[in-house]
Amino acid sequence: MQDKITIELENMKFYAYHGHYEIEQKVGNHFLVNLLVETDAMAATQTDRLRDALDYQRLYQLVREEMEIPSHLLEHVANRISDKINTEFPNVNHMKVKISKMNPPMGGEMQQVSVTLER
Repeated sequence: MQDKITIELENMKFYAYHGHYEIEQKVGNHFLVNLLVETDAMAATQTDRLRDALDYQRLYQLVREEMEIPSHLLEHVANRISDKINTEFPNVNHMKVKISKMNPPMGGEMQQVSVTLER
């Protein structure tokens, strides 16, 4: 039986230009991203070496890079983040990406709207 390691990067804050409406693409908005990745327990549990682990900093960089690319849909952004992580870290066997748009233009008061992609 393989041990499972779960890594979570929580409440990463970004200012980005995602949205269907033209004003969202021009003005931008605040976003929160939560990322959960699971992998089999790697050698890092024994070696205590970064090269044997999933690098949290690199995970953050991949999320940041994708958040900087404007998109009409949060679903599209979540999919790009997931694809990038799967490409760079093929040992990830489960992932959950949640992107929240703060104060979305919904015509009423709302803290956030979120899209979650899980694979």
